[in-house]
Amino acid sequence: MNELVSTINGIIWSPALIALCLGVGLYFSLRSRFLQVRHAKEMIRLMFEGKSSEQGVSSFQALSMTLAGRVGTGNIAGVATAITFGGPGAVFWMWAVAFLGASSAFVESTLGQVYKEQIDKEYRGGPAFYIEKGLGMKWYALTFAFATVLATGLLLPGVQANSIAEGLQTATGLSREITAAGLAVVLAFIIFGGVKRIANFAEIVVPFMALGYILVAVVIIALNIERLPGVMSLIFSSAFGMDSAFGAIIGLAIQWGVKRGVYSNEAGQGTGPHASSAAEVSHPAKQGLVQGFSVYIDTLFVCSATAFMLLITGQYNVEGPDGAAMFTGVKGVASGPGYVQTALENVMPGFGALFVAIALLFFAFTTIVAYYYIAETNISYIDRHARYPWLKFLLKAAIIGATVYGTLKTADLAWALGDIGVGLMAWLNLVAIVLLRNVAFKCLRDYEAQKAQGKDPQFNPVALGIKNADYWERRVAEEERGRAKGDERVTTVG
Repeated sequence: MNELVSTINGIIWSPALIALCLGVGLYFSLRSRFLQVRHAKEMIRLMFEGKSSEQGVSSFQALSMTLAGRVGTGNIAGVATAITFGGPGAVFWMWAVAFLGASSAFVESTLGQVYKEQIDKEYRGGPAFYIEKGLGMKWYALTFAFATVLATGLLLPGVQANSIAEGLQTATGLSREITAAGLAVVLAFIIFGGVKRIANFAEIVVPFMALGYILVAVVIIALNIERLPGVMSLIFSSAFGMDSAFGAIIGLAIQWGVKRGVYSNEAGQGTGPHASSAAEVSHPAKQGLVQGFSVYIDTLFVCSATAFMLLITGQYNVEGPDGAAMFTGVKGVASGPGYVQTALENVMPGFGALFVAIALLFFAFTTIVAYYYIAETNISYIDRHARYPWLKFLLKAAIIGATVYGTLKTADLAWALGDIGVGLMAWLNLVAIVLLRNVAFKCLRDYEAQKAQGKDPQFNPVALGIKNADYWERRVAEEERGRAKGDERVTTVG
């Protein structure tokens, strides 16, 4: 089984996918004149603008739902794995993927808003919707939808659940069976409550967990501040092959940095547009900009927190391509959650292991909840005409089962299965957003033009020549009818 999964992984995660992730992000950044820099202030402002409605959630709730998916095991165990097999230089390439990926996140999330639909009085959208409506390729859309249900409903939850179980077992000795039962009960309570319960849960838990984790990292860095310049130098020199110790693995630094960066921040992978499409906004570019900033939060803040905690304290390992140790700071522990726990326990005896276990519990569990929402959205896409209620119930049972199963398997197999899911979605979505890029950039130019005129941007797809944006066309038509009736009343009174 492990051998088969490894072979499939090698095919999906070939150098071509790594080049595609970086290349698409670079192209979108140049095409948008680095919107991730120009609109950084606007991104922050828009996060707190707007309110939820009966059909949609607020921009902040949508951001929290997206971060629930992005901030997970990859931010802790994934960073440690990248450093182990790619050296400290892998951290730089994670940053590079995040910086360039912000533009990819803008494009895919803007497209999600443009082509969203209202299904059962809730906004639904994502790659399957914009592939069908924007490209007119229903077979491609169905392929993405089925691949996403498979990845987020069955493959990826096991990675998160495995990390929770391993973390709690290491810190408290809690058995995996008890952890599995607890996760199943709480997960069922949340996902059977619908989108609004998921949004409310994410809105409260996600900011709390991210800020708490970053705060502990800041304290550790402050206590070792004299080592910070050396750590920064090590990261950059290793990233470009200039470090005497790690220069020989520059190829692995790029590969693991990009791979773990894509896994963690998910920019271009196609997960972000699902939550962003649920937001109640007046213009698609608004939520696109908010989602672009979510990549920064995930990688530049949370992933960096893990990286600096390990590197600044010297509690990390690096292995060469042949498995030989190149640097050993933590003895007798394989890469994964236990690695980070041991490292921090050495720095903060009696607190480090438990802290990481709690962080993993929050990070990974919210990600499982986000995975359910993504899978459910794709079930809604598949089922929007046939309407088989049992499909969603089957999905709920499947993701709970996958979560329980994931706690009992080895970390290596769980990560490998998760990598297949991430890679498959990334291939399908990156090709789609490249083909649909002009729609997203039309939205960006329209948003910027309206802002320059001092307006609160309003979206009209017909005026921009964007077809099949059915929800927005109906919305514009309803607003025009409302204004016409208002004018008639004014004329009558006059």
